[in-house]
Amino acid sequence: MVAYIFATKRFHFMRRDVFQAIADPTRREILNMVAYQPLNVNSVAGKFDVSRTAIYKHMKILTECGLIIIKQQGRERYCEARLQQLAVVSDWIERYRQFWNQQLDSLETYLKELQAGKQTTGIEKGSSKTKKTNNGKR
Repeated sequence: MVAYIFATKRFHFMRRDVFQAIADPTRREILNMVAYQPLNVNSVAGKFDVSRTAIYKHMKILTECGLIIIKQQGRERYCEARLQQLAVVSDWIERYRQFWNQQLDSLETYLKELQAGKQTTGIEKGSSKTKKTNNGKR
């Protein structure tokens, strides 16, 4: 039975990832609060308009993802940020940043070529061809 409980907790731990943790605005705010200094768990919970139980559940998810640790100091428990895990998110975003930069560079090149083509062929608004069509003469 002990092995079963351990296995269940272990699999529960394994299915959490950093993307799940930062998907929730409350968890992101908790991370912002503890990013620069450790805070007492109760003081973190006190800054939200939801139950302490709800905040503790958010903290549990952040702990399971490795984004925070809870340290016992005497009778107090302190929440500390461990933001190294956010490198996974940063790497993922960087791949898409490179992709979109390449796409936008290609669009810019295409638009410049298109604009240069219009200038060399002399196509302008109000050319005689356009006027004939607008006057109903074909």
